[in-house]
Amino acid sequence: MTVSIKEIRSAAAAIDGLVVQTPLVHSKTLSDMAGAELYLKLENLQYTASFKERGALNRLRVLNKAERAAGVIAMSAGNHAQAVAYHANRLGIESIIVMPHNTPYIKITNTENLGARVELHGDNMNEASDYARSLAEKNGYTFIHPYDDELILAGQGTLALEMLEQNPALDVLVVPIGGGGLIAGCAIAAKALRPKIEIIGVEAALYPSMKEAIDGTASTAQGHTIADGIAIKSPGALTRPIIENLVSDIVLVSESAIEHAVQLIAEIEKLVCEGAGAASLAAVMDNRKKFAGKTVGLVISGGNIDSRLLASVLMRGLVRSGRLVRVRIEASDLPGSLARVTALIAERGGNIIEVNHERWDYDLPVRFTELDLLLETRDSDNARDIVQALIDEGYPTRSLSGSTMDGTD
Repeated sequence: MTVSIKEIRSAAAAIDGLVVQTPLVHSKTLSDMAGAELYLKLENLQYTASFKERGALNRLRVLNKAERAAGVIAMSAGNHAQAVAYHANRLGIESIIVMPHNTPYIKITNTENLGARVELHGDNMNEASDYARSLAEKNGYTFIHPYDDELILAGQGTLALEMLEQNPALDVLVVPIGGGGLIAGCAIAAKALRPKIEIIGVEAALYPSMKEAIDGTASTAQGHTIADGIAIKSPGALTRPIIENLVSDIVLVSESAIEHAVQLIAEIEKLVCEGAGAASLAAVMDNRKKFAGKTVGLVISGGNIDSRLLASVLMRGLVRSGRLVRVRIEASDLPGSLARVTALIAERGGNIIEVNHERWDYDLPVRFTELDLLLETRDSDNARDIVQALIDEGYPTRSLSGSTMDGTD
């Protein structure tokens, strides 16, 4: 089978009502920031919080009676695992998911709670994949590949069908790339419906696997990325020629850009988004001239982010924007000094979150103390105003928050 719009339409009919037809929402605030009209396809609202359900269900539905009885197996430490587990369980099919030993416990638990049996093997996805294939051959399981499968591609392509039904005026689709199944399926569907539509792929700069494969350059993919959902070292063999033919460009985005995009989606749209899911917004915000004046569809591919990581991203965002700053103040160690310092900060709209005293530092004069304050402020300008007010009142003050006080963001 060669995937075409026909197979994608067939997949759409088959999974209709069994996966969420997610909304395509216009973001006025993000559009104003980007200088383009941005529409967000919210795949983080799927039951398992990822687009992966589309392909997984489309693949599982065609299993014959014997294959269903034997069960299925997949290797994944993330969204594909949960999608296969959920829909296999719903269809009464046994599922085994192989994950590397270093998989976070919460992902193991989530996958088991959706009905799968999890086996831990190997130190990385390649070792887990080899083991999953050996089990499939030994026990007669059907191996469900996360992206190198035509039925998976057709299922993922239903996302683009929905986007263009929801807004036929889209000029560009911006789609994250891991193994390439999502963008390949979307590109086939979108180009069949709108031959002039532009398809832009996005990879994490630490994992430019598909771009390097297409460019014919040596692989450099490695490192820790917030966008673990697209941290793929070996891009798809099936997906690569489709991307090479139908995708006009692949944009690489930095870790800081992805982190900022997660923060923007949370603060502006009030939505939880994982790093891979925010990569499309990061690409637009980092390349505003490229998208200026266009109507852009952004695929927010998933929302499975660890709670502690999300909390860290949001707090770091407050620091980056100057809304949370740490300052060090030198004050006389006399009654009323601390009260005067806190009054000055309050008068200028600052809120003190933490206070630490240092009286015993031998570099300080004996009658002085150092105050380390964590302040909540409106923005970088407000923070600088507070620091200057303290200096003007005779309290030597310096920022411990780096570039936010220099007006850079």
